[in-house]
Amino acid sequence: MKLITAQKLPAPGGHYSHGVLAGKLLFISGQLPFLPGVQAFPEGINAQCIQAMANVEAVLQAAGASLDHLVNVQIYIVDVADWPIVNSTYSALMGAHRPARVIIPCGPLHHGALVEISAVAEIE
Repeated sequence: MKLITAQKLPAPGGHYSHGVLAGKLLFISGQLPFLPGVQAFPEGINAQCIQAMANVEAVLQAAGASLDHLVNVQIYIVDVADWPIVNSTYSALMGAHRPARVIIPCGPLHHGALVEISAVAEIE
C-alpha cells in the first residue's frame, strides 16, 4: 500500500490521504472543488464540478495516471436538481471514456460545497 499526495492540492483537512494505491487500484478520497492555492470554491455547480474533477485528476497525475484510468466515480451533490448539469459537465470532461458512475444526492457537504467527487482507478 502506498499513500498518494497531490502537491497541487491543499493538505487533507482530516485524517485521510488524497489517494491510496493498493496493488493496481488507486482509491481517491472525496475531492471538494477547492481552487488551487486557496481555500475557496468557484461559483456555481458547473464550475465546482469542473474543479472537483480537476482535483481528482491531480491525484491521478500524482500516481502517474489520467482520467482514462478511472474505473468508478462517485459524485455527491446537495441538490438533485443539479443532476443534469453535473451529468453534462462530467460527460464533456470524460469524453468517450465511460467508467462506472453514480451521482448521489446528499445533505450539506463540507464548507458549503455543491459537489464532492471520489473515485477508483486502475494503475497499470
